[in-house]
Amino acid sequence: MKPTDKIFIAARGTGWICVEKPPGISVHNEPGHDILSLLAEQIPTHKKSGQDLLQPVHRLDKETSGLLLLATAPDALTRLSALFARGEVTKKYLALVHGNFDIQKKPPSVWNTPLSKEAGGRNDPAGKGKKVDAVTHYKIMAQSPHYTLLEIELLTGRKHQIRRHAKMAGHPVTGDSRYGSLRSIQFLKENCNYHRLGLHAFYLEFPDLSSRITITSEQIPLEMSSLLKQDL
Repeated sequence: MKPTDKIFIAARGTGWICVEKPPGISVHNEPGHDILSLLAEQIPTHKKSGQDLLQPVHRLDKETSGLLLLATAPDALTRLSALFARGEVTKKYLALVHGNFDIQKKPPSVWNTPLSKEAGGRNDPAGKGKKVDAVTHYKIMAQSPHYTLLEIELLTGRKHQIRRHAKMAGHPVTGDSRYGSLRSIQFLKENCNYHRLGLHAFYLEFPDLSSRITITSEQIPLEMSSLLKQDL
């Protein structure tokens, strides 16, 4: 992302905004380069003291792109954080994964292997220590000879949940430097000009005050759609 680029604001509400986070940018903890810093420059009112603030209500990994909800007022942060904690927010993702699914066999549409609370790695994606419930629903949207586009809904929120479940199912997310193979990542960079994690948060739905909010990302990210088209 260039310094002159602006973060796209997908929606606004009472005490919150929803932005489209580009891949490769942290939400916070990288002052001057993270989403909060870039938005503070883009929306100067949030640099003031007092009631104005800019805080993430939930998490997105640095490598993941898509919809990110941010509170701009203290009461909204409390209100929306409680919704996420109670599981009242519907979160859906697009994931471009390696390999194909045999649709003739009607494969299960859920990954529910328990995961540790801490992230694992490519050799042990489930992680070490005590495992907790983790439920990931998926739906096949499109397939090419070597890749599949999935629509995914998270029913739990474990760290790297989609990436870990996909790896354990034999379909690692494309471009995943932590759980995918180094060989496949190098191939995608050198032969397909593909330099991102194939994971995009495209849908949020939640109750807010007296209405039901639905926010949808405009389209599949260009690199992900291009890879599918190149492979046909």
